[in-house]
Amino acid sequence: MNTLDKKLQQALLQIFSADSCLLDAAECLAYGYDNSRQLAMPQAVVLPDTKEQVQALVQLCREYKTPLVARGRGTNTTGASVPIAGGIIVSFERMNRIVEIRAGDRVAIVEPGVLNGDLQSALKSFGLFWPPDPTSAAYSSIGGNLACNAGGPRAVKYGASRDNVLAITAITGTGTMIQCGAAVTKSSSGYDLSRLLIGSEGTLGLIVEASLKLSAIPAERQILRALYRDVESAAQAVAGIMSQPVIPSMLEFLDDECVRLVREQAGIELTPCGAMLIIEADGDIDTLPYALSTLEKVARNEGCIEIRSARNADEINELLAARKALSPLLRTISSGKINEDVVVPVSRVPALCRQVASIAAEHALKIVCFGHIGNGNVHVNILYDKQSPDESERAKSAMLQVFTCTIGLGGQLSGEHGIGIAKRDFMTQAHTAPTLALMRDIKNIMDPSGILNPGKVLPP
Repeated sequence: MNTLDKKLQQALLQIFSADSCLLDAAECLAYGYDNSRQLAMPQAVVLPDTKEQVQALVQLCREYKTPLVARGRGTNTTGASVPIAGGIIVSFERMNRIVEIRAGDRVAIVEPGVLNGDLQSALKSFGLFWPPDPTSAAYSSIGGNLACNAGGPRAVKYGASRDNVLAITAITGTGTMIQCGAAVTKSSSGYDLSRLLIGSEGTLGLIVEASLKLSAIPAERQILRALYRDVESAAQAVAGIMSQPVIPSMLEFLDDECVRLVREQAGIELTPCGAMLIIEADGDIDTLPYALSTLEKVARNEGCIEIRSARNADEINELLAARKALSPLLRTISSGKINEDVVVPVSRVPALCRQVASIAAEHALKIVCFGHIGNGNVHVNILYDKQSPDESERAKSAMLQVFTCTIGLGGQLSGEHGIGIAKRDFMTQAHTAPTLALMRDIKNIMDPSGILNPGKVLPP
């Protein structure tokens, strides 16, 4: 690990106390990797307590031309918080205060280090919740959720992070503190910079405070478990469900291998099938039966084997827990796993499923699919033997073909995980040259010295 310039070290210690400025390699190591399993060592790690400290830090890094990478809890899967250019990690773990909950306005004002799960617990007594619910919700931070525009199962009805934020305070790469938006649910006042910052993975500015749009906790939830002969039948059911008026609050998809894992590893009794949908509806006691009946009717097609309601709350929780456990369970099948979260228009999900099956056959690889299919967001998991150079190459080739067919269907590289390092070089396929040029122009305006999370999102 290269050490920082001595003058920069001294300047950091003028801003941060000794226990908030980590310079020892052993202490910095834990901040050098995320859930992508990629590692790069930072030269220092700082843990601010205030937005003013963050502002002073950015100004200092700009003066010394030192890379600065923001970090939440490192749950990202694309390497977005890995310091590939070295420099300084700014960890927001100590900026974890819920500043205010304004129940009457359905607004929560929070610092970026607040954990999603902790916020949900605090909101529960008000009968409110913040809709984004990624698998990592219990231990991922709000700042990280916003950086990647995290979604989760209920985004099909309630939207992803970008749809549930009213205002943001951020520090740009010039060290300027800006306020974007306001804590109101309706606004037509200039450019919507909040939506630009959300999903930018810390490359345009560091979010130091956010006003979040809250929703009321529904009175009731109920789940339908629908089994299908094959993936195609399930995908056709999804297209039908999403083309009628009743919007499910969750519409999750599991292919045959995922169903097998749920049955064998989670111990849930399921009839062997080619695919399963978990369909959730929420609402009040009077209208929920109608919603469930409508969804069940549309979900029944020629390839449907069985549909039934969860019997009780325990069975609902059991199904949802099994769905959340799928990603780690897949690592029990194979030593290597490429997990992509591509997204296509819902009507084209059947075509995506057909093409993925063809790619798996062509490369003689197991490709397992599950995801938030009501948004067209499918997690395509390419499994391979990491010790086999041949399988590793076939897996990379298959991934490229998955991206190509996704874009050909009018989709995008990521629905919620973001771009980071993992998908950066494919951005030239996803966007036209003029579009990428405009993105670079925006980056240059907001971060003219190129210090904020360099090497991420935009291809070289």
